[in-house]
Amino acid sequence: MSTINTLPNYINGQWCASSATEHLEVINPATAEVLARVPLSPATEVEQAIQAAAEAFVSWRRTPPPERVQYLFKLKNLLEEHFEDIARTITLECGKTLAESKGEMRRAIENVEIACGIPIMMQGTNLEDVAKGIDEMMIRQPLGVAAVIGPFNFPGMIPFWFLPYALACGNTYIVKPSEKVPLTMQKIFQLFEKTGFPKGVVNLVNGAKEAVDAILDHPKIRAISFVGSTPVAKYIYSRAAANGKRVQCQGGAKNPLIVLPDADMEMTTRIAADSAFGCAGQRCLAASVAVTVGKARHTFTEAIAETAKTRIVGNGLDQGVEMGPVINTQSKVRIEELIQKGADEGATMLVDGRAPNISGYEKGNFIRPTILQNVEPTGEIARTEIFGPVLSLIHLDTIEQAIALVNTSQFGNMACLFTNSGAAARKFRYEAEAGNIGINIGVAAPMAFFPFSGWKDSFFGDLHGQSHHAVEFFTQTKVVVERWPSDWSRQF
Repeated sequence: MSTINTLPNYINGQWCASSATEHLEVINPATAEVLARVPLSPATEVEQAIQAAAEAFVSWRRTPPPERVQYLFKLKNLLEEHFEDIARTITLECGKTLAESKGEMRRAIENVEIACGIPIMMQGTNLEDVAKGIDEMMIRQPLGVAAVIGPFNFPGMIPFWFLPYALACGNTYIVKPSEKVPLTMQKIFQLFEKTGFPKGVVNLVNGAKEAVDAILDHPKIRAISFVGSTPVAKYIYSRAAANGKRVQCQGGAKNPLIVLPDADMEMTTRIAADSAFGCAGQRCLAASVAVTVGKARHTFTEAIAETAKTRIVGNGLDQGVEMGPVINTQSKVRIEELIQKGADEGATMLVDGRAPNISGYEKGNFIRPTILQNVEPTGEIARTEIFGPVLSLIHLDTIEQAIALVNTSQFGNMACLFTNSGAAARKFRYEAEAGNIGINIGVAAPMAFFPFSGWKDSFFGDLHGQSHHAVEFFTQTKVVVERWPSDWSRQF
């Protein structure tokens, strides 16, 4: 038997074995193979990382922005060089297909590229003669030590919604990856080590709740970013905010797709299936409810059912596979229980993906694409985030009813409309209460130069990740009002 590696932390420019007494196994969700052991680091090791970051901040904030981004340019090149290896690691520990992992890392790299423009993005403003002989300016300065608490579903991409901007703005940083998928950040931090970032500027601490609470409570942590479920987002937001920190917390979702009768059904079906079943439904922008309007009901229902039945499920590393497993056994059980809940509420099991037989991967956490038809709009299954490859079908008569259904949801992460009508599209984008809107798009994921929005219980905070929102989040403004003696010649 091969030796199972116990993962180290990366603190103050060095790889450090944790003193943790508890460890978790990192499991390949497709094969049930143990990939590594991750330590549940104690609060004392979080303290070490914070102290290292605080000490490094003194000189890092004084490093000119054009010099700071040179490290990011190096990181970008290293991420490109190791692109295939990192993507494969994501698939191994997360389960998604290799193509999906590559797409994830492409988005991560895009954020590094955008953050390299910080000398322009971080600029302030000024105005002469706000009063006679008095000038005023506003400048941006870094906060100090910041941290990200990462999710399991995008271990490579989501930390990069925040990390490169924080570093480029002059902050120092701590990454606490999900204990379910810590290997990706191990690979990425090996690249950080090669860039030559000064010691303590960027740190990695593995762990679970004790490590998270240490981050939330420590007075030297100034800003925290999080992506995960709504209950955990509320907990992190409330506890960190109570401790006087800036916080941005992306929560859960229940993303609807609205299909009008004039939509291109072939395109709509393909896009809807990719949205609902891509990454096994484990993404915050996955479609989970499809609302057919009027005559769209029969054509879309037949087409999406056939697409779900024929989707190829298996190990994400295998060629031709279109959907991998869910993250672990607990998630598989929870998703299957929610599918049964939908049936108990009266929904028709149009496509049942439970208990599949995936040849060669019988121990994997697989669920095939599942479709529940005639879901009750006010029922629990229509309101609950399933976070799996399950699509609920609801039929309504008008676009007004569909928009009303969108707006009654507690979530507001994404809503999409499929139509050939510009008037309907404008009405939808104007009235739908969600932060990311798609028109003939199934995953309305903003590019790195736009903020990743989210409304209602899908986001807690004011400023989102990516782009200028990230720059605003990781800087504090200082206003300077100046008056100088008018008879300055006397001084010479």
